Amino acid sequence: MFEISLVNFLDASDAAGWNLLAGSNPTTKYEFIQALHDTGCASPKTGWTPHFLVLREDARLVGGMLLYLKSHSRGEYVFDHGWAEAFHRHGMRYYPKLLSSIPFTPVTGARLLGQTPAHRETLARAAIQVAKEMDVSSLHVLYPDDASKAALVEAGYLIREGVQFHWSNQGFESVDDFLGSLKHEKRKKLRQDSRRVAEAGVTFEHLRGAHISTDVLRFFYECYARTYEAHFSSPYLTFQFFERILRDAPDDMLIVLASKDGRPIATALNLVGGDTVYGRYWGSTEFVSGLHFETCYFQSIKYCIDHGFQRFEGGAQGEHKMARGLTPIKTWSAHWIANQSFADAIADFLDRETVAIECYADSLESRSPFKQDDPA
Repeated sequence: MFEISLVNFLDASDAAGWNLLAGSNPTTKYEFIQALHDTGCASPKTGWTPHFLVLREDARLVGGMLLYLKSHSRGEYVFDHGWAEAFHRHGMRYYPKLLSSIPFTPVTGARLLGQTPAHRETLARAAIQVAKEMDVSSLHVLYPDDASKAALVEAGYLIREGVQFHWSNQGFESVDDFLGSLKHEKRKKLRQDSRRVAEAGVTFEHLRGAHISTDVLRFFYECYARTYEAHFSSPYLTFQFFERILRDAPDDMLIVLASKDGRPIATALNLVGGDTVYGRYWGSTEFVSGLHFETCYFQSIKYCIDHGFQRFEGGAQGEHKMARGLTPIKTWSAHWIANQSFADAIADFLDRETVAIECYADSLESRSPFKQDDPA
């Protein structure tokens, strides 16, 4: 028999058990989630009211699911604004809605943390019951891994397909080995970018964990904020959040630091877990041709090759990343809609959208940056 409860926060005594269920993904770890909450980045004030579904067996934590009551759709990266507008046009409220996701983090990972398929399916069905009791319009689970997705399908959720761009290590022994696997024009473009950056006098450091100083982290945050300002927006995350991660989970953080004439000019922050490097944020204080791609992608790929990581995830969207050796990977989201008429309409929309996504993915495959005889 399972005991399931809904709580507003996860007790620190459950941290080790939560992390054991969460696996190696740094964004699903207790430290990452708690930092978002404790620093106020994801809070009722910012429109993210946290809840935890906790599943116990003989008082032992065997499952968990992070839920948020949301008053908007910002910071999600799976866009449902059209659905909200349709509700509004018909005189119905879309917000608040219930969401299972890592705030501001379009990274695939465990959303139904459970030791067994039965645990995960129990959580998937319990979340629907919570949504009914809260009388919300809908429940959305973003970027679930395969195990979570299987349980969501079994529980009757609608499935939506998306595309991201990831780099896979095909056993490359060196950067030259990787470049040699690319088509001539792609290889030439990457080398040109690297040459321009080097000729401008830019050098790079890869700093992880204890090698990241407070000054480097402050410079990163200055660059991060500049990127948002350039798009007339404000950062979702505070300096205190990144400071907290560096304190509580230092080995999860990797910074690529670009310097020129002995001073930093650009930086990219990655998260590291298991066999994967997750590209997250970037910014610069001056323009150098090719610096963006060199800092964000090529240097991270180089780090993966040099240290034996198998995958680099380049973040949300970005078809342009294919020119740098990243290839399309399918992502998923799952949706439960309370109103049956709207559920039917959204199901029909998803059927048509999936056909379009499949065609898009096929067209991307035909433009692979790799040589035709390369398994990548």
